[in-house]
Amino acid sequence: MCDLKIDSQAPARIPTPEGEFRLRLYTNSQDTDKYLVLSMGKVRGRKNVLVRVHSECFTGDVLRSSRCDCGQQLRSSLQAIAAEGQGLIIYLPQEGRGIGLQDKLLAYNLQDQGYDTVEANILLGHQADERDYTMAACMLEDLEIQSVRLLTNNPRKISDLRALGVKITHRVPLPSKVTKENENYLRTKVLRLNHHITFAPRENGNRVPPPNGHERSI
Repeated sequence: MCDLKIDSQAPARIPTPEGEFRLRLYTNSQDTDKYLVLSMGKVRGRKNVLVRVHSECFTGDVLRSSRCDCGQQLRSSLQAIAAEGQGLIIYLPQEGRGIGLQDKLLAYNLQDQGYDTVEANILLGHQADERDYTMAACMLEDLEIQSVRLLTNNPRKISDLRALGVKITHRVPLPSKVTKENENYLRTKVLRLNHHITFAPRENGNRVPPPNGHERSI
């Protein structure tokens, strides 16, 4: 049950290359951040809604940086929801796994010196992952979502959301193209953060995971 007082604005129509969505902005009584829900179709009160809980990544989402797979995951989620005709993306202001854009850029410089993403965050005085999904759970509750199929490769996100009362019935994988720039980043996700990412043989000079992941009951 959500303990925060939250407010939302009426959603506005947002046409995208993937299809027409509705964008709703949320605020709460605890901070001054803006939280977003991008939805398609009739989701209120539904079960097994396809959901992506996505943390803001200016470099990946906006600049399409190849240092990470965040932008790929966001676009893949839009495409998956559009293909189904129903679902939503919760967009949280948690840049750099919660450390903020300034320290994320400092972490990038440390990574260029040979540290992995976890080591870089710790050297800057942070935890490996400082994200919090309380607002995501509150937004799902406000929309009366009964259960979700979560678009993620991250098992911790599943456990954190479940601890907040979100019913998750399936994990839907998000395959990402692996390149020279992000291969170490993705390997760190697997080895240090236990993400479910499969590496496939090289194709045209890049390493790519299988093109179609399978939805898994959890």
